Amino acid sequence: MSRFILVNRHQQYLLPPSVDEWLPANHLARFLVEVIDQLDLSRLTSRYSGRGSAAHHPSVLLALLVYGYATGVFSSRKIERATYDSVAFRFLSAETHPDHDTLAHFRKTFLGELEDLFVQVLSLAQAMKLVRLGQISLDGTKIKANASKHKALSHGHIEKLEAQLREEVQALLQKAAEADGAEEPDGIDLPEELARRQDRLKALAEAKAKIVERVAERDARAQQDYEAKVARREGQRQAGKKPRGQEPKPPETGPKASDQINLTDEESRIMPSHAGFLQGYNSQAAVDVETMLIVATTVSQQTNDKQQVEPMLAEIEKLPEAWGKPEALLADTGYFSAGNVHACCEQQIEPLIAMGRDSHHVPLAERLAPDAPEPETTDPVEKMAWKLKTKAGKARYAKRKSTVEPVFGIIKQVLGFRQFSLRGLEAVAGEWKLVAMAFNLRRMHVLAAA
Repeated sequence: MSRFILVNRHQQYLLPPSVDEWLPANHLARFLVEVIDQLDLSRLTSRYSGRGSAAHHPSVLLALLVYGYATGVFSSRKIERATYDSVAFRFLSAETHPDHDTLAHFRKTFLGELEDLFVQVLSLAQAMKLVRLGQISLDGTKIKANASKHKALSHGHIEKLEAQLREEVQALLQKAAEADGAEEPDGIDLPEELARRQDRLKALAEAKAKIVERVAERDARAQQDYEAKVARREGQRQAGKKPRGQEPKPPETGPKASDQINLTDEESRIMPSHAGFLQGYNSQAAVDVETMLIVATTVSQQTNDKQQVEPMLAEIEKLPEAWGKPEALLADTGYFSAGNVHACCEQQIEPLIAMGRDSHHVPLAERLAPDAPEPETTDPVEKMAWKLKTKAGKARYAKRKSTVEPVFGIIKQVLGFRQFSLRGLEAVAGEWKLVAMAFNLRRMHVLAAA
């Protein structure tokens, strides 16, 4: 005869139950509370005026948001429900239940303070001997914006819509003149129809103006590149060398028919991804090779990673001076340019940036061949090219793929973070910092237990 454990869902407790006793001793929620209790939250608490009803403490709201992002619960409504349904969330909220509006407002209000909290968490990780600035891997991933790519309008399509609306306005005005006080045909409210089209024309004009403003920045960069190419070729001529290739052509300026703007999130961009194209942002992360902790993040509207090295170096520069400088920066071929190599050297960081794609099937004789002698040159690009071909350089660069790419895999597949909840570049950058901090705390919990 089978034996089963007897259960009674209506069993009365002799003493009030303690949520603290229901949570395992090594649970992530306990670790988050221990870390957050050590953070300086004065920049958050000072923002509260003290008027009105009592507010939830920032430490409670921060713990709920960080744990939510660390476990794949990003919606403020789902976090609110979890404070009733989940033992871990009930422990973090101390049996209080902040509503979703409070959580959403807190997340939106304190995005600027997240950068300081992100560094504070890294400082605790360093105090726990969990991180040091050694070799840094850099990579980026495209993350969907809180907007549909189907809500994007191109400059060419806007002009077609404007022409169509102007024709409709003229037709309505003509119909109004013909009516001359008679009944409007088919019950059409001509003033309302005219006003609706005029409003649409105004909105389209504003969208066009924003596209023109955005294109002006692109034109300025293209003009700078053109002038740099001309100056370089002129320098070669003055040095007695014949420039190779065709003469550079002046860039075409002004908006193109394909230039787009999204009506839901104007600051997002169409981004190429492995699954095609998405409306999103280019999210960057610099990861410590030894511990896989994220040490710096940026978010960009640009699809080209070549322009992301210097902004990331600037973010690393913001870290406390006592931490020192990273020894090396590892990045794939998408980040290679002579300017990026020089930028790393100026920061006294050794660049190991791939200059092209390597063959997967190298002949055995080439693999066993000794390293070529170091070139006698002061050119940092040539020196880096030599290092990448040495056995030691190849071994160091190989760590890039096994560090930063798994971080993005965990964020997208394990945590399930594939779309931003907020809109606008500044808000998205703050949310990406929150994601990175949640990932770091989750990773620190694993490293501390090892």
